[in-house]
Amino acid sequence: MDLSAVSSVLQTISRPLIQEVISLWGVKDEVQSLERELKWMQSFLKDADAMKVADFEVIRTYVAEVRELAYDAEDVIETFALKVSSKRKGGVSGLLRRSVCCLKEGCLLRKTKSGIGKITARITELSRRLQTYDVKKIRDEGGPSSSNDQRRESRRPYPHIIEDNIVGLDDDIRNMVSILVDEEHHDCRVVSICGMGGLGKTTLAKKVYNYSQIRSHFSNFAWVYVSQQCQKRKVWEDILFGLKRLNMKMRDEELAEELFNILKEKNCLVILDDIWSIEAWDSIKPAFPTRDTNSKILLTSRNKEVVSHADRRGYLYELQCLNDEESWELFQMIAFPKIDSSPEKTIRVDSCMEELGKGMIKHCAGLPLAIVVLGGILASKFSMIEWQKVSKNVKRYLKGGKGHGVEHVLDLSYDDMPPYLRPCFLYLSHFPEDYKMQTDRLVQLWIAEGFISIEHDEVNGGETLEDVAECYLIELMERYMIQAEERDVIGKVKTCRMHDVIRDACFSKAKQENFFHVIDHSNADNDYSSPHTIAKVPRVAAHKYFLVQRLKIPHLRSLVLFSEFFPYEFIEDSLPYLVLECGTDCVDYCCCMICGILFLFTVLAPVSFLLALCTIVPQVHGIWTYLLNNFKLLRVLDFEIEGIDNFGGCKLSDGLGNLIHLRFLSLRNLEFVLSKLPSCLGNLKCLQTLDLRLQCFDPSSSTSVRNKINVPNVIWKLRQLRHLYLPDCLKRKTRLRLDTLVNLQTLVNFNMRNCYVADLLSLINLRELKIVWIEGAYEAFEKHLNNKENPQIITSINLRSLSFLNNQSGLQKMDPTQLMQVFLNCVNIYELSLSWVKMSKLPQNHHFPSDMAYISLHGTFLEEDPMPTLEKLRNLKILNLEENAFTGNKMVCSAQGFPKLDSLSLEKLYNLEEWKVDEGAMLGLRHLEISDCKKLEMLPEGFRFIATLQQLKITKMLKTFQDKLVQGGEDFHKVQHIPSIIFKDTVDCKY
Repeated sequence: MDLSAVSSVLQTISRPLIQEVISLWGVKDEVQSLERELKWMQSFLKDADAMKVADFEVIRTYVAEVRELAYDAEDVIETFALKVSSKRKGGVSGLLRRSVCCLKEGCLLRKTKSGIGKITARITELSRRLQTYDVKKIRDEGGPSSSNDQRRESRRPYPHIIEDNIVGLDDDIRNMVSILVDEEHHDCRVVSICGMGGLGKTTLAKKVYNYSQIRSHFSNFAWVYVSQQCQKRKVWEDILFGLKRLNMKMRDEELAEELFNILKEKNCLVILDDIWSIEAWDSIKPAFPTRDTNSKILLTSRNKEVVSHADRRGYLYELQCLNDEESWELFQMIAFPKIDSSPEKTIRVDSCMEELGKGMIKHCAGLPLAIVVLGGILASKFSMIEWQKVSKNVKRYLKGGKGHGVEHVLDLSYDDMPPYLRPCFLYLSHFPEDYKMQTDRLVQLWIAEGFISIEHDEVNGGETLEDVAECYLIELMERYMIQAEERDVIGKVKTCRMHDVIRDACFSKAKQENFFHVIDHSNADNDYSSPHTIAKVPRVAAHKYFLVQRLKIPHLRSLVLFSEFFPYEFIEDSLPYLVLECGTDCVDYCCCMICGILFLFTVLAPVSFLLALCTIVPQVHGIWTYLLNNFKLLRVLDFEIEGIDNFGGCKLSDGLGNLIHLRFLSLRNLEFVLSKLPSCLGNLKCLQTLDLRLQCFDPSSSTSVRNKINVPNVIWKLRQLRHLYLPDCLKRKTRLRLDTLVNLQTLVNFNMRNCYVADLLSLINLRELKIVWIEGAYEAFEKHLNNKENPQIITSINLRSLSFLNNQSGLQKMDPTQLMQVFLNCVNIYELSLSWVKMSKLPQNHHFPSDMAYISLHGTFLEEDPMPTLEKLRNLKILNLEENAFTGNKMVCSAQGFPKLDSLSLEKLYNLEEWKVDEGAMLGLRHLEISDCKKLEMLPEGFRFIATLQQLKITKMLKTFQDKLVQGGEDFHKVQHIPSIIFKDTVDCKY
């Protein structure tokens, strides 16, 4: 049940600005009364969720109305506070402005009180409707809430029934059996099988349970199906029943003691199938001995956190999805059964059916349950026509095949989520299929949407909303609802994906709860692609072919666009409608008179002329204007678009300042003409994330040359900013003040020429900083501090990632002592990048932060060998030296150096001729890449001692270098132990 809307408005009301305004303007009583009612609603929703009555239509309707009511309340209160606070200015000019605006503010005050009154009346009406609705009574009497119990019961496994159609588990079974019976694993008491729903955890457990070696090793066996509603007494009774020692007259304490003694004395195997939560384990674990016993416990779970909590020394086995070959093998077993008694009914697998079948199982993405469901549907269909029908609607069949579809099983995982996690999960499905989600951006969006609240957790001092959101992300991964794609050097997830089947189930749930709306005009069969199906949804995600003028949702809070607005090929296919749409919309908002004329003379004008006007006019004038004028309550405006000229010919207008509620604004990769951002950017006081990495072009230029961008000095007004991404290239006259942004955690493209270097001293909460290094600017900063010895420009102890880059035409020098001063206070940095910043040598190793794990040097022109310094960094895991990072001709890596180095890349070190690696260096190295180092004649001898190497990649190296490493070459003995050696783009000469 989604409680995020109520939580969001309560957080908004508690903000200091809101509290100050409502106190000064005489609406405190009204707002406090509304706040109390919302808290009661929140309590009611939590109780209803705990009672598992969310499946009732009445409750779903109530939740939908509460969500709209909460959003309306937040809009009314925040609009009033922001508009009033923006007009409060000191001095004579401020007094005159207040006098002129007095009448206007009085009208705004009356409108606000009236709005709050209407919302309170709606709350009263909602309460009246629920007076006769007894949630507890419904829970006790059963009804729709029992559907979850029915789903769980339908999934109850019986250990004596073993599936014949099993693929890809043979090695898994043998590994699990060896862990359970081998003496070397004597201390391992708990063995766990984890994975997402439908992956085959119970199937694997049953095979292990009935394995002959297991049956001969253990003397007593018990299988217990735990499920979501764990009752400790019933679990203990079921185990004792299986062990033939049950006494129903025992009290709970006696049951636990009896079971404890049996497991301690006997050689037992207990299977706990489908255990969901840490609380469930904690309630039953008093009956399980932890040492001095030969008994073992095998549990299955969809929650990895349960496993790690059950036994830190236990063995965890994570099931994986099937590969393509295994998927096809399993599908054939189900869809083409061998019917010996009726050979005439056995389906003959022809090439057409095989092609259709392989196409359909792609939608299963290797999930065994989905493959079995699909195969079961097709097993009773014997004609190509029937197969083609299923192929066209494969996702619908997967959801509910034969009453036990995939979605019913995955619903159990959703129902088990705590309320605070559900909106975060539902939000994931608004990304397109197979979309690689950047976790930093995802966390920022969750916070902007109001999903993250400190009140959900016991927060220690210093923990931020981002920290809480990352915990939620980890929890979703531990529940196998999302998959980690890439991690950084300390294991933090950088990108993630959703399994296709999980996404489909998530999307259906989000659609059912009216959580968001997806627009995809590329697929006419999608019922959600029509504008007429859009109700009062809070969020819209446009995946493809988005016609912005067709969106009529004035209360829209979130708009995320993944595709272009007015693609030309779609316009050609939809000319008649577009002419009408262009005419009506453009006339409505007075964008361009020519559109009105176009509307009147549609029939008479040549088609080519109409097409040109319909293509250019709305794109140039209408799209941006329509966005800014019709969605003034937006909290999120995000353009997830790569390299598409959406606003070619448009200016970023002053209407942007009307979106005063914005928390998240990303204009990354959008293209505008001219190069000055509007000063109204300073009106967006609620902004938490601002991404200005847009592109500006000069329309008068014959070539597509990117202009430098002028950013007005108003960003300092946005005091709520947490993440700021400035343009790559700022105009020289730009000068930005940033010292007021004390909440800032991310600052990218801080240009030392265009910003005040001293402002960095005020940004004490920075975690990621990317500086455009200007040598003269640092000298000016030193002078500003009256030539203070060793001045510090950064003091944030929270800084984790630091980059210095140079985007100027010439090299910018950095003295090693300047980098040393940065490290002096920023002791927690673990990522460092230097790009085209020239240094003669690196600081000594003891000046580097002790946690330094990633270093990338690009165009630093080091004259002194960096290896003797870098090899002493005890936690360094990734090292990249690229394009003249080092200009010397010899590098030496000593024994015992680089103890934790995992990946090393050498690229375009044009002067490197000799590289020596002593025996004992880099003993943990797994990945090595050497590219375009043409003077390097051979691989160091020391690499034959590095047994951990898994991959060696040689790119753009001399053929003589490669020939030495292939089998039969004089250096093959150095690399013969490496499993993967890749040669690419070999060259014949040095130049």
